[in-house]
Amino acid sequence: MGDPQTWLLVGFAGVIGGLLALDLGVFHRHAHAVTTREALIWSGVWISCAMAFNLTLVPWMGLDPALLFLTGYLIELSLSVDNLFVFLMLFTQFGIPPAYQHRVLFWGVLGAIVLRIIMITAGGALVAQFHWILYLFGAFLAVTGAKMLVAREAEDASPADHPAIRWLRRRLPVTDELHGGRFLVRVNGRRMVTPLFVVLISVEVADVMFAVDSVPAIFAITTDPFILVTSNLFAIMGLRSMYFALCGLSQRLRYLKYGLAVVLMFIGVKILLAAVYPIPTVVALGVTAAILTVTVVASLIGTREKVRNEG
Repeated sequence: MGDPQTWLLVGFAGVIGGLLALDLGVFHRHAHAVTTREALIWSGVWISCAMAFNLTLVPWMGLDPALLFLTGYLIELSLSVDNLFVFLMLFTQFGIPPAYQHRVLFWGVLGAIVLRIIMITAGGALVAQFHWILYLFGAFLAVTGAKMLVAREAEDASPADHPAIRWLRRRLPVTDELHGGRFLVRVNGRRMVTPLFVVLISVEVADVMFAVDSVPAIFAITTDPFILVTSNLFAIMGLRSMYFALCGLSQRLRYLKYGLAVVLMFIGVKILLAAVYPIPTVVALGVTAAILTVTVVASLIGTREKVRNEG
């Protein structure tokens, strides 16, 4: 029957490819604003697929790999939530109508998949060759989490101001207005990019910026390339739907940033203590879930009065 991981990878690729084809080729063939109901349905689809894959790992690979996948998936999904607010900021800055936002995120996610695979592969090769790099990852995550915990909102940098985006806008001819859902157009015989293309590159830059935190974080859970890639990509695939489902709640999740900072610090400490006191996967999963739950509940309670006044 061959290596179980080979068959699981084939099934994983088939599910991802099939759902992506349905997503863009059938359900979003024509540009339209994604409703909250539609976003919730697709979020449920992606989460259900991830959980079904997780359960499949138990008979094929055992309970421990399944727990590692679930922990990695939860960590990557929670850290990726921060991306959603950056997406909202980018679409607002560039004035992208809701009807075209899904198209940008679809191609942005495909690019993110390639970038994540490259980063995970490179990170895995470094860890295999120099195991002590894991401790650098741990220190980096702990410091990053601490900085997030004390940083003010005004200190957050926008990918639109990133040097790569400024360079792109200086080098490429950009149209003054959108041309439907097109990234490239020809104006007076001259090939030009649209603001939609600039936003797409901004989304990719944002993913790289966040991957610097999230990719080292998952190495705290496992160094198994199979678990690393599948948990990471399942988390990324659900990002688009989560964006449309949660963008209306962006003002209510005021404490989420602090919860994510604590998660990063916990993961960093987990790596640094690995040689002295290895924290079990079940404990790491429980602590991460508890931090995120408390953060979300506190955010919703803390903003309840504001919502009532605005209502």
